[in-house]
Amino acid sequence: MSTAAVTDKRPSTLRGASLPKWSPWAVAGGSIVLAVAIGLIGGLHSKVEWGLIAAVLFLLGTYGVATMVEGRRQAKDRIATSLVWVAFLLAVIPLVSLIWVTVSRGVKVLNVYFLTHSMGVVADSEPGGGIYHAIIGSLEQVGLATVIGAPIGILTAIYLVEYGRGKLAKAVTFFVDVMTGIPSIVAGLFILSLMLIFQMQPFGFAGSLALAILMMPVVVRSTEEMLKLVPNELREASLALGVPKWRTILKVVLPTSIGGITTGVMLAIARIAGETAPVLLLVFGNPFINNNPFEGAQASLPLFIFQQYQQSAGASAAYDRAWAASLTLIAFVMILNLVARGIARWKAPKTGR
Repeated sequence: MSTAAVTDKRPSTLRGASLPKWSPWAVAGGSIVLAVAIGLIGGLHSKVEWGLIAAVLFLLGTYGVATMVEGRRQAKDRIATSLVWVAFLLAVIPLVSLIWVTVSRGVKVLNVYFLTHSMGVVADSEPGGGIYHAIIGSLEQVGLATVIGAPIGILTAIYLVEYGRGKLAKAVTFFVDVMTGIPSIVAGLFILSLMLIFQMQPFGFAGSLALAILMMPVVVRSTEEMLKLVPNELREASLALGVPKWRTILKVVLPTSIGGITTGVMLAIARIAGETAPVLLLVFGNPFINNNPFEGAQASLPLFIFQQYQQSAGASAAYDRAWAASLTLIAFVMILNLVARGIARWKAPKTGR
């Protein structure tokens, strides 16, 4: 037998012992069983406590088993991976629970009649009625806020990235940072003060102005980050060909980053679609259909949910309508995100050889 054949059969000294692929699942299963046992023995009735105990036992078990079999170095790697998975589950479980509760309670009264009728003369304590008036109000108010806030936010971001130099750019950046953190009620109070000065009654467009104020800093920040990701080589190549800067921005920079900009705008729309405080101050609510956002009080989905929940203490019908409206609002935001992904994929620059 040759020396090469003997060398091939010799085990590698560089590869240590390793746990099987099913070991994390085994540790997780054992941690869950042990956590349930501890919870029952200790009289813990909350499943949240059981879950936290299971997470701690999973981390400790993973580290202990990996240390005995693979050594401390590999155990540290496994414990880091386990921390990522535990953090992921801690973030997903409340989200799944929220969606499950909303869907299970919202489908009780969610039907075509509910979506195509208003409350009208239906009392909050009575069954029946719908959210058509609130859907119309939300679409008009959010749509007008988008028409106002999105162009201003995108143009401001273009100025900061492409032209902004000196004190003015620093001042704009500072105020954008401040506006990002202001509570929504402050924007509502600002528009309300203007309405009181000019002695104006509540109307839908006033709510749109407040929502636009909340939307603009989000659009500015997201668009600014997307524009910074565009390689400078593309700008330099366009300018080297003699193309003006404004045309370079319009034909090169914006098409390259249109996917991220669209996603940022949709996230801003989703953010303002659920605002209640400015609408409560400025739009005031209306159980009847009002298609004119420039005259008279209007309803909106967040305000409808809030008002129905207020009346739910002695009326289960109002409670069911609040959950159904919540489900409709979640579906609205989900559709917006799907549309944003579709537009981003459609407008994304084509790659190829």
